[in-house]
Amino acid sequence: MTLLIIIIALALIFDYINGFHDAANSIATIVSTKVLTPFQAVLWAAFFNVIAFFIFKDHNVANTIAKTVHAEAITLPVILAGLIAAIIWNLLTWWFGIPSSSSHTLIGGFAGAAIAHAGLTSIEMEKITKTLSFIFIAPLMGMVIAAFISIVTIIHNIWLKLLIIVLTVFLSVTFIPFNEVIKWGLVVTAGIFCVSYLINHFQDPPSAYKTGNMYKRLQLLSSAAFSIGHGGNDAQKVMGIIAAALVAGGQIPDLKSMPNWVPIACYAAIGLGTLSGGWRIVKTMGTRITKVTPLEGVSAETAGAITLFMTEKLGIPVSTTHTITGSIIGVGATKRLSAVRWGVTVNLLWAWILTIPVSAIMAAIIYYISSLFF
Repeated sequence: MTLLIIIIALALIFDYINGFHDAANSIATIVSTKVLTPFQAVLWAAFFNVIAFFIFKDHNVANTIAKTVHAEAITLPVILAGLIAAIIWNLLTWWFGIPSSSSHTLIGGFAGAAIAHAGLTSIEMEKITKTLSFIFIAPLMGMVIAAFISIVTIIHNIWLKLLIIVLTVFLSVTFIPFNEVIKWGLVVTAGIFCVSYLINHFQDPPSAYKTGNMYKRLQLLSSAAFSIGHGGNDAQKVMGIIAAALVAGGQIPDLKSMPNWVPIACYAAIGLGTLSGGWRIVKTMGTRITKVTPLEGVSAETAGAITLFMTEKLGIPVSTTHTITGSIIGVGATKRLSAVRWGVTVNLLWAWILTIPVSAIMAAIIYYISSLFF
């Protein structure tokens, strides 16, 4: 019982660290465009991280994380080693200002400890492969969607712009199996954008200053949506780990029996972590990849939010870091390819690729050491 309590405490600590490690993802663009001060931005992001609790009720990502390792190979020492490795890697990358994935370090740590315990057959390769593929697919999705939004936004013909927005949202809510809350969220968001564009178009006289202010107001909405996606996606990963620990510890019979205090604690922990900020990574995300204007901030955050909502519905534990990075690259590339600092991007890519294997190796070593005591 003592080990189980330690694991739950470490899981919530990891969730808290995840919050301040990934806070930069939620606030980087809105801070770099000076729409909000850093303090205002973390309050805004933390609030919407917690609001995600009321929106994401299916827990698809939590189930995926918990089932990354076969049930018979899940023991409390395995979970403990995976968590310790994930916490170490998160703190190291935060200290050096590297926006790596908290999601992938958790998966890598969990899988590495399980392999050390029971061999390669202990992990669910299909889920691992799918997660690995989205290291590249998620940022590409963000990049394409952000580029699309940027291009539509700068179209001068207001009626063509509105037609594209309405048609895109109609097709999304019709053919993508979002839940009702997300569908209505998309409709309301599209409506706000359309009304904002119409007001800006018919104001007398339209000016660059007023247009800029409109995008600053819209960025509050897009940042909130991205923070909801961040909270919904990332808090669930720790929920899956805690649920797996409760099953291994004999406290619940299966994942479906997860008690209500688990999601409440996880969403609260990630919100508190975001409130603590992640200033070392803000500069990389907000300025070093490409210079971001309010218009581009709206495009990047909206694209990131859409990607996170879609992947959560599919139950795929993607990285919010990768997603927003791809979205920022997408808006930068619509100006010109040289607007993106590709050297920084390549360095980030290496960090992404190394996260899972390095975390797995660390977890395996920690498991071997901890097995001497447990």
